[in-house]
Amino acid sequence: MATVIPRPHPDRPPSITRDYFALAKPGITLLIVLVAVGGFFLANPHPIPWVALGVLVVSGAAASAGSAMLNHYLDRDVDAQMKRTRARPLPAARIGSSASVAVVGLLLLGGGITAASIFLNPLTGFSIFLGGLTYVVVYTIWLKRRSSWNIVIGGFAGSAPALAGAAAAVGAWTPGVLAFALLVFLWTPPHFWSLALLLKDDYDRAGLPMLPDMKDAAYSGKIVVVSAALLLPATLALGFTGALAWPVLVVLLALAGGFLVLTLPLWKEAGPAMARRGFIYSGPYLLGVVAAVIANVVLLRVGIGAIL
Repeated sequence: MATVIPRPHPDRPPSITRDYFALAKPGITLLIVLVAVGGFFLANPHPIPWVALGVLVVSGAAASAGSAMLNHYLDRDVDAQMKRTRARPLPAARIGSSASVAVVGLLLLGGGITAASIFLNPLTGFSIFLGGLTYVVVYTIWLKRRSSWNIVIGGFAGSAPALAGAAAAVGAWTPGVLAFALLVFLWTPPHFWSLALLLKDDYDRAGLPMLPDMKDAAYSGKIVVVSAALLLPATLALGFTGALAWPVLVVLLALAGGFLVLTLPLWKEAGPAMARRGFIYSGPYLLGVVAAVIANVVLLRVGIGAIL
């Protein structure tokens, strides 16, 4: 999900509560929860089960925070080598026992999956489990240090919350939500690859394989443009499911077009300045998509229907 570049606060006194809160990656956790809420409303339950929505938010946030803590624990050695991450609580040695972070992470992840399975339904719990498994095992343990495909395959971790939202709302993965999950999946590569171009030296220093080819920035810049362009047909696919009111589809196409326009200069010049534009836009882009998807249910209820 969206990556936030942390800034150290050298004059701030140590706080174990603040450090554990940072380990939960609150920005990413919030985005994960919003994607789940988007999936919930896109499934268009009637009437809206507000209690189920509350359970989804709590269980999803717990599982996301737990996965983030496990990611911090497993990547603490790599984080120490990168300027972007060396101020995090574990590489900065502000937490005495790194094992305690792993334990809390496992409890939160397991608790979120269990709560969703019991208080909602097994499919919701399974969807959350898939997200955690992809992020912690497939991405962090298996692919991150071994393959430049790490972000592509690991991107499913950001799509799983949409599936969990639909399962919590109607007990199934609807066609519209599957298309929404695909859109989130395709958003992940241009988001992270823009960051990798922006911080290429940092990733080189840590020995992390990123982009199609870290040694050929020009080629990688073109791939970022292509990956951003894929958001347009993915948005149309979501519209073709009939799940969107037509104004929402127009907004989503405009947001995807903006992403493409901002990354297009990377086709000719894959420098940090050009990469920064796409990276800065990528987070608000996804927030805009989620906001439009949540608003979609209101438009459908007042009779503004889909194009198809």
